[in-house]
Amino acid sequence: MITTPEALQEVVKRARAADVVALDTEFVWERTFYPRLGVVQVGLSSEEVYLIDTVALPDLLPLGALLADASVVKILHDAVQDLTILRRATGAAPLNVFDSQRASGLVGLGASISLQDLVAEATGITLPKGETRTDWCKRPLSEKQIAYAEDDVRHMPALHAWLLDKARSAGRVGWIVEEMQRYDDPSLFADPDPRAQFERVKARGVGALSDAQRAVLREVTAWREDEARSSDKTRRSVLADDTLVEIARRLPERPPQLSKRMMGERERALYGEAIIEAVERGLAVPVDERPRGPRRRPDEERIAARVQVVHAGIAGRCMREGVDPRIIATKAEIRALLIAGNDRKDHDHSILSGWRRAFIGDDVLALMAGEASVGLGGHGEWPDFVV
Repeated sequence: MITTPEALQEVVKRARAADVVALDTEFVWERTFYPRLGVVQVGLSSEEVYLIDTVALPDLLPLGALLADASVVKILHDAVQDLTILRRATGAAPLNVFDSQRASGLVGLGASISLQDLVAEATGITLPKGETRTDWCKRPLSEKQIAYAEDDVRHMPALHAWLLDKARSAGRVGWIVEEMQRYDDPSLFADPDPRAQFERVKARGVGALSDAQRAVLREVTAWREDEARSSDKTRRSVLADDTLVEIARRLPERPPQLSKRMMGERERALYGEAIIEAVERGLAVPVDERPRGPRRRPDEERIAARVQVVHAGIAGRCMREGVDPRIIATKAEIRALLIAGNDRKDHDHSILSGWRRAFIGDDVLALMAGEASVGLGGHGEWPDFVV
């Protein structure tokens, strides 16, 4: 275990001298807004693995030099969450990342494969799964915890080479290089915009809100986001989604109108004035700036049917070629492309850029053009990737 600043500096020095470095994090995330980091694993090879004790070393700024070193490949599995945690802990934006899970989706293994399954596929070694729910901030760590944490990075340098060999055999190294460039974008690891969080509220009645009520929901949800971050509490422990929607529906004008159904006396005393101010901000939003609720298009059924056809075509091609279709495009992205039609800007649609365009994007455009040429209810020439 690395428990001193001097030892941490030495590990960073050794890691920056390597070509590839495996990284992972272990954390606790139950009652706080941000995960509580307990351990950072650093793997240089199957024989050289270090565990950084972040309880003993809360200052991880030296590790930022490794994250930001573009000359060293950082290997992670399902990288975004770990990199978001490390970005916040070190203040450094990561560069030159290799996500072994995403790479797996391009070589016939699926983009949701677990690390355990990937290690078993590549090496025949079975990793234990028993410590995923452990308290990584409690000390001392047990021998089982230490072994589990070490195994999470021990095999990853070898996995990196193995996956690249498979990609090379399939002629897809360029695809992987292009995919990994997405992790060089710092915005991928930034906190989300508080004013956009209302779109993630899941509660009964949210779809029935008027545009004016949605403007209030946006402001109250943004307030909750800021409050949860500043107090390091879960969003739900500040206000539940059901309560947000109830406030937006009833539009209270004074704290006493925040009924027991919405919140208890303690919450009303703590948050009442701030919530009413957020309601007032929402009501003051000009009509043309209010967030619009979902509007059903007159041709919605036709659009939905076309989405299904294109999605099925993509899935068929991907199944034959060993590519995970979830990497190509979501149904929402397909829908956006179909609605844009001939007015589209290609750079706004990832399926029309880079390797995706060469692999399937042009066929999708041919499919769209074929349907457009025959009109509603017709039968045209469909590309052979539709099965």
